[in-house]
Amino acid sequence: MNKNYIFSVLLFLTFSLTAFAQEGKSGGATKSQEQTIEGLSLYPNPNNIGKVFITSKLNLDKKVEIFDVLGKKVIDVTLYTKELNISNLNPGVYIIKIKEGDASATRKLIIN
Repeated sequence: MNKNYIFSVLLFLTFSLTAFAQEGKSGGATKSQEQTIEGLSLYPNPNNIGKVFITSKLNLDKKVEIFDVLGKKVIDVTLYTKELNISNLNPGVYIIKIKEGDASATRKLIIN
């Protein structure tokens, strides 16, 4: 019985150390470490004028996707200017995902 106890403890320590060593090996950027868009500004928000302005420090072309609360994509465009027409959206809460180069950001957009 004493041998079984020692064997069990050694087996447990081996698996624990293996799992601990593998946890520290994660290289590269994870989802939470992705770059965010520097100087991102989304205005006016809440919105009732039918257009929204999106600016950033780099002012590169932006890929913009807007989703409703059910997750359905309602707008998918690439912006070459800072103005986005949202006059065809009904009042409500939307999620706007903006990608500029390798950086991305997600914001809440409210339309009155």
